[in-house]
Amino acid sequence: MRSPHADHPDWASDAFVTLGTLAEERGTDSAGAALLTGRPVVAGQEAHANGHADDRRSDVSHDGVRVIKGRGRFSAVWRPDLVPLLDHAPVALGHTRWATQGSPFTLDNASPLVVPGAAAGWVGGEPPASAGVIASHNGDIEAGALRARFPMPPATGTTDSEPVFQALAGCRDGDDVVTVLASLVGRAALAWVDRDRPDRVHLARAALSPLVVAVDHEQNLYWASNPRWFRDVERHTRVRFASAVMLREGTYLQIGLAGAAAEWFQPRPRVLARAGFVPTARSWDVDDRVWTGFTDADAAADRATLCHRVAETATGDTGEFAVA
Repeated sequence: MRSPHADHPDWASDAFVTLGTLAEERGTDSAGAALLTGRPVVAGQEAHANGHADDRRSDVSHDGVRVIKGRGRFSAVWRPDLVPLLDHAPVALGHTRWATQGSPFTLDNASPLVVPGAAAGWVGGEPPASAGVIASHNGDIEAGALRARFPMPPATGTTDSEPVFQALAGCRDGDDVVTVLASLVGRAALAWVDRDRPDRVHLARAALSPLVVAVDHEQNLYWASNPRWFRDVERHTRVRFASAVMLREGTYLQIGLAGAAAEWFQPRPRVLARAGFVPTARSWDVDDRVWTGFTDADAAADRATLCHRVAETATGDTGEFAVA
């Protein structure tokens, strides 16, 4: 997420591409990027998408965002001709996928996902007036349990990620968001943007899947899966970070442009809202692969803060989970 007053927008773009390349260590089945324009989408008035898509590559302009995806590594999907658009994008989401649920061979399962308002779940009872979300998820959750709790239309793909964001697209406020996050069973680190509020980014760490938030000296905000990557970015680009913090499990942040009273004329990304919740993992979720690519010190520091509860499969045919 860019600070609108950064002196060197190209530096932040270099950091974004570098982070995408470093993220290949956590997945090479597919990769993608979503470059937002900053223009809000009105629920029910979304323009038709246009672009090119085949079974290996897609480049599609949706209302308010251009989404590029492909099978394979991020470095093979990203293209230099996209840099001018990235330099002007107020928000950009990147993702690399290691397939857990859903075929790795269809781009409907690749992120970032575009979940239209018509696909939103019903969190508060009635179908919402939603413009949808742009989103990415690292982890693996119980999608069936989520669908059983929150009614939602059929998904486009076959991943566990899509129903998470269908449910989040149906949220009316922060309480609804926390309700959805607390209902997840499994590993999840989430980043999403509501298409009707493209000036705000939502970040959440549920159980286990790491999520690091960093701010550079020009007040641009970044997020990624591994704290080491930010140290590598400093070695390979001109960006220098003021802070990089691993979110604790059970943390939700809403970040947007705001200014203190003394600097209202120069807004920058700030935490607008935060909430905590109790995350739930399955007994088999604690696996060394959660910390793939971490230094021993970074992994040990994160393990020391884990606070999730553990659920076990209930007996019977319901497929529901009960907290142990």
